[in-house]
Amino acid sequence: SGSVSKEGAYLQFHICCVYISYSIETMKLSAAFTLLCIASASAFAPATPGQASTQLFQNANQNPFGNAKSLDYVGGGDAENEKNYGRLAEKLNEADIERRKILDEADRRERAAEIRREERLAKIAYMVDMPDSTPAGTVDEFMFKEGVQDQLDKLDHDLVGLLAVKKRVKEIAALLVLDKMRRKLGFETAVPSLHMSFTGAPGTGKTTVAVRMGQILAKMGYARRGHVVLATRDDLVGQYVGHTAPKTKEMIKKAMGGVLLVDEAYYLYNAANDRDYGQESIEILLNVMENNSDDLVVAVAGYKDRMDKFFSYIPGMMSRIGNHIDFPNYSSEELVQIAAVMSRDLEYDIDDAAYATFHEYIKERMELPFFSNARTVRNAMDRARMNSAIRTFEKYAINGENGGMCSVADLKNISSDDFQVLLDDILNADVNKRIFA
Repeated sequence: SGSVSKEGAYLQFHICCVYISYSIETMKLSAAFTLLCIASASAFAPATPGQASTQLFQNANQNPFGNAKSLDYVGGGDAENEKNYGRLAEKLNEADIERRKILDEADRRERAAEIRREERLAKIAYMVDMPDSTPAGTVDEFMFKEGVQDQLDKLDHDLVGLLAVKKRVKEIAALLVLDKMRRKLGFETAVPSLHMSFTGAPGTGKTTVAVRMGQILAKMGYARRGHVVLATRDDLVGQYVGHTAPKTKEMIKKAMGGVLLVDEAYYLYNAANDRDYGQESIEILLNVMENNSDDLVVAVAGYKDRMDKFFSYIPGMMSRIGNHIDFPNYSSEELVQIAAVMSRDLEYDIDDAAYATFHEYIKERMELPFFSNARTVRNAMDRARMNSAIRTFEKYAINGENGGMCSVADLKNISSDDFQVLLDDILNADVNKRIFA
């Protein structure tokens, strides 16, 4: 129209374009929704003969999660966690088996406890009905039958003096014998604390007593083997981390069934060094002393003053030891008797004059440092035997007396001159070197 301006015509044209565009978009959306409805109805409608049904997958057995059935167990992919997977029936069966095992074990324990109660009641009834006059056997019978008396006789035969030590050993033996007699009649018994502490100077017979105690314990059934294993710090303590425990356990294993004698036990603990490995060895020994007391006897030995200090540092060791035996030093007369025992065992003859000379020697030697009681006597006897051999060799082999023929008496004789050599070494030696005499 001529009356319509150019701007008005342009606005009308623009409105028409927008309307047409909106109509097209609406038609597209309506058509898409119609197609979706038709597809859905076709997919879920029952198939008619001759008509193929619409499927999500071309193959009916096709599975987007794999070729196996989704409810079938195929195992875990992680080998470490494979045990966490399994069939439900198998797991239920395993749980049922475990439950039955637990019930069976509980029944077994209950039956065992019931048997112990019955035995306990029968034992009480037997002890109540048993007259006090029932013979239990004589102590001597048990002493000789078990061989205990034989070991005590050997102790008297091998050791000179030490009356207090022998008395203590006999007291322990008496406890073991009476305990066995009680056990035979049915009385309650308990293994006494047999761990021991031997204190005294070197050469006072500590190792010998330990050997005899091990044999007595074996005879009475308190030790399987009765042997004695001697150990020092070097045998028990290692030189680096992780070395001590294996060494200590190895020595304990060797001593099981007998006696473990730790000589100079105070060297296991070094108070000046908190990182010393000896503390680990002590802890292992304490644990064994507590838990294996029925199969191992631990004996610690050393000087009395140092052992007392050691016990003050390790109170647990002190409390686990029930037998403390102190070995006093020998007198000069007892040391002469020890020399006589040694000569008897070695089949030598020593006359009275020779014993008198040896007595003078031993009294002088006791005043010098590093005196070791019976060990010093043993060293003196070895030197006297050597002097006797030299004297006999010179007399018959070098000087040719009696055509070089010596008698049995010559081979067995230790004279006063043989001991005089030892005495002269002490009396005539330099004062600064007398400790080596």
